[in-house]
Amino acid sequence: MTRTRITACALALALLASACGGDTSTDDTSQGDTSGTTTTTEATTGSTDAGGSSTTAATTTTTTTVPLEPLRSIELEVLATGLAQPTVIASPPDDPRVFVGFRGGVIRIYEPGVGFRDEPFLDIADRVSSNGIEQGLLGLAFHPDYANNGRLFIYHLDRDAKRQLAEYWVSADDPNKADREAAWALFDRSQPPGSSDIRHYAGGLVFGPDGYLYISSGDGAAGRTTGQSTDDYFGAILRIDVDADEPGTFTIPEDNPFVDGGGDAAVFAYGLRNPWRIAIDPVANLLYVADVGQAASEEVNVMGLDAGGTNFGWATMEGNDCFSPRDCDKTGLELPLYQYSHADGNC
Repeated sequence: MTRTRITACALALALLASACGGDTSTDDTSQGDTSGTTTTTEATTGSTDAGGSSTTAATTTTTTTVPLEPLRSIELEVLATGLAQPTVIASPPDDPRVFVGFRGGVIRIYEPGVGFRDEPFLDIADRVSSNGIEQGLLGLAFHPDYANNGRLFIYHLDRDAKRQLAEYWVSADDPNKADREAAWALFDRSQPPGSSDIRHYAGGLVFGPDGYLYISSGDGAAGRTTGQSTDDYFGAILRIDVDADEPGTFTIPEDNPFVDGGGDAAVFAYGLRNPWRIAIDPVANLLYVADVGQAASEEVNVMGLDAGGTNFGWATMEGNDCFSPRDCDKTGLELPLYQYSHADGNC
């Protein structure tokens, strides 16, 4: 089984966990049957007709239903039960411990063969807003050099319901405790102007092989205005360098696509609705994005780490189908690697 397929399937499972949360926007939708589809691009070559006129090369995009074999090499094992709303799991590099973040603002350590430690690694429930079902502690990532610098990053809603990226350090006295007083907010953002919704914050955090932190940020339930915008943090993948000289600050990688203008310099890719989880294949240098759909389909997207500026299409597209307008122009849009339909009760 290829790494690409395993990663895509893992993100599809993440979509199943998030898409069934009762997202009930009343926007008009396109209801194409796209169950189990993949997208391929075919190029047609130029030619010369009998009259001597030349035709230019064209590119066409087709959607094909592909039956997938069962995932025989993946086995699921129950490690713990009775957990109350876990939202994220992560581990430091080369560390056997599993850190589980809960929506309410607590992070606990699971030790293989032992179970959960009694005391939490970090409790910031008093700093986290979790009133809405999509609010709370949403993302967790450990610095690639965590073993030496003890730095970790958390994406959560603060008490003012702003999405916040915060930096913490591990305790100098106990490797199983974070120092909650050593904290910095790298950024915070309210919902987009005009949006009073309490959904679509996303929250995926992952470090790439380039050492940069990739962040998935939802459209704030204002996709018709934010989805195709490159001027803000909404409906986008952000890429930042957290190894700045001053704690609690970040810089922008020089090769980010909009560093010289045309958008916010932190934006790496856009055209996303609620990219709940992201993953990176460091060998193939690919970024996978699990984006929660509107009412028709869920999708897994992929882009190269050298393809900054990729536009995944929302809210022009939902999956492979036009969303707004119904007769949209798909030129320049990156269609999903995989999607499945909401038909037959899927979500």
